[in-house]
Amino acid sequence: MAQTLSRRIANLDELAVQLRRFADERGWEAFHTPKNLASALIVEAAELLEHFQWLTPEQSQNLPPAVRNEVALEIADVLIYLTRLADRLGIDPLAATADKMALNAQKYPAPGQR
Repeated sequence: MAQTLSRRIANLDELAVQLRRFADERGWEAFHTPKNLASALIVEAAELLEHFQWLTPEQSQNLPPAVRNEVALEIADVLIYLTRLADRLGIDPLAATADKMALNAQKYPAPGQR
């Protein structure tokens, strides 16, 4: 089922709509406050980090297939909560990312661009 669903998600806007519908169908909207979503995002990010906690840099780049699959699910959880948070706050995450990248380029210019 996960592969079928993932093929139907073409972009972040579509993902936000599907997540909104999923939460609404289950009566979760009241619980999906920005505070709760930000808290859940941190918990999921910690669960992602847990897979790498004691690995060497080399091991972290060469995960066994089973661990890689678990990491993929944690990445999905992080994206889900981040997308829900942005949706509830009316923030376009791609626009916010573009703005942040522009700020980072000014703050940290590449060698030869200073």
